Amino acid sequence: MECVSATQDVSFAFQPLLSTRTGRVIAVEALPLPSSGTIHSLFKAASRAGQLTQTDIALAGHALLAAEDQDPDIPLHVNILASTAARTDELLHYLLPVLRHTDRHSRDVVLEIGTPFCQARRVDLLAGIAKLRAEGFRIALDGIGDGDVPLALLAEAAPDMFKVHSKLLANPDDPVTAAMLDALVPLASRTESRIAAVNVTNDNQLVTLSRLGVRVAQGEYLAESIADPKRTQALAEAAGRRVTAVKPPKVTDFLHPALMLPDTATAEEVRATLAERPDVNGVVLVDDMWRPQWSIDRSRFLLIVAGPYGHALHAKRAAARHADKPLLIDREATGMELLELVGDTDWERTGDDVVVTDESGRCVGVVRASDVIRGVADMKVEQAVSLNPLTRLPGTDAVAREVDRRIADGEMFVIAWLDVDAFKAVNDSLGFAAGDDLIRMFGRAIGEAAAAMPNVLVGHVGGDDFLLVTDLDEISALAGVLLDTEWSAEGMPVTVSLAALVCGVNSVSSYREASARLAPLKKQAKAVPGSSWVLGRPGSERVDVLRGRAARGQTQAQQPVA
Repeated sequence: MECVSATQDVSFAFQPLLSTRTGRVIAVEALPLPSSGTIHSLFKAASRAGQLTQTDIALAGHALLAAEDQDPDIPLHVNILASTAARTDELLHYLLPVLRHTDRHSRDVVLEIGTPFCQARRVDLLAGIAKLRAEGFRIALDGIGDGDVPLALLAEAAPDMFKVHSKLLANPDDPVTAAMLDALVPLASRTESRIAAVNVTNDNQLVTLSRLGVRVAQGEYLAESIADPKRTQALAEAAGRRVTAVKPPKVTDFLHPALMLPDTATAEEVRATLAERPDVNGVVLVDDMWRPQWSIDRSRFLLIVAGPYGHALHAKRAAARHADKPLLIDREATGMELLELVGDTDWERTGDDVVVTDESGRCVGVVRASDVIRGVADMKVEQAVSLNPLTRLPGTDAVAREVDRRIADGEMFVIAWLDVDAFKAVNDSLGFAAGDDLIRMFGRAIGEAAAAMPNVLVGHVGGDDFLLVTDLDEISALAGVLLDTEWSAEGMPVTVSLAALVCGVNSVSSYREASARLAPLKKQAKAVPGSSWVLGRPGSERVDVLRGRAARGQTQAQQPVA
């Protein structure tokens, strides 16, 4: 039993996991630090002694005990081996009493299952994960990208989080590395998981992760500077460059941990809890399945309980007598939907926390309406600033973010450049007012056509230049609207040129590259007489002329793109 007893000489460091959007600590991980040697040497000795599972379980229990001084409302990550997760009965027999001793709930503990996975039978591991979930634990998979984690396990286990190994981050601007991260982000989205990048070592990695949609970052570099306001500012700036910034923020972007008590709690228990936590607005009373039953607002509750004779009258009675039915919203809702919910409620409750629930109705946190108002206001200001004053269409920044979002999500898309032929002649012969009217007319026509197509973004990037980002099956309909219309400025006929670049998955790495590849297509489109439409693809010299007469070196295509 020397290896198990050796765990008594292991201390723990608690490393924060930070949101790349807000810079806020969303969890802490208990990292074991043996008094001598490394944790790997301890495991090797335990394996030789036939005590690997017992040692690993003991370490998990010690991590829980060592975390008693950590904020109980911040989720705690505890590491276990895959072989231990496959022997769940032994693990739970040891951990559940420790949880009760520390007054920590299993729902606030994330068990990080790590390598080697080859030592656990897949069927036993999946059964063990199911048992751990049934006890309320959340699950993370560690070592993605360098360990022996089977890719199928990401789908079969559907972890709440999977952690990307640092070797994938050594050069995040490398096209191959970016492609791997691009593939993981949509996988995480479809399995309702979160990606955490470990061992983040510099700001460049941080910005790249934020741009690609990796929402959680971890590493000594971040832990050492967590109290530095410059770090929070760097995270905020990175979040501002996130590719989804043009979309309404989701309520989960503003999520705070919920302070929860059983729905049987007394008024005195709630009062004592609020006294210990002056930073929270209230308490959520939940049933034994963590489904919110009541919501207690700090101010209204303390006015009743702390008033004259309040303690004598209410202390031992149920706190629910002074609670309200919770304001509930699904975690997939947007900030705008939350504001609509708050706006429809009683005016006295507009400052209450809104309880966020998952698909099973369980509480996953709370959102403060004031945070959402600021976030939505920032989004509206950002959008207003980016609008072209002539057409009220978004500008270059919005198009760039949309292109980068589609690249990050692994989507196939089309970016197209629309240009008015001989626009200078309109200004020179008819005046700038006539030219402005023509541009407004184009803007209205494109905007109205795009309004019926939910996956189209139209941008006016200056002068007579418009950019369109569409799905492949939408570009033909837009081209028809633009090219079949007989345009004119005060009776003067006008033709247009449309250059489209079909971007397959991983065919371009950024908006900058897409725009660079689109520029020569624009020149080729303008070389075609009359209204024209040319189409190309990254990495191919072939240019299809879908409307107009092909010039030398171009290919005439009779059929529209499908």
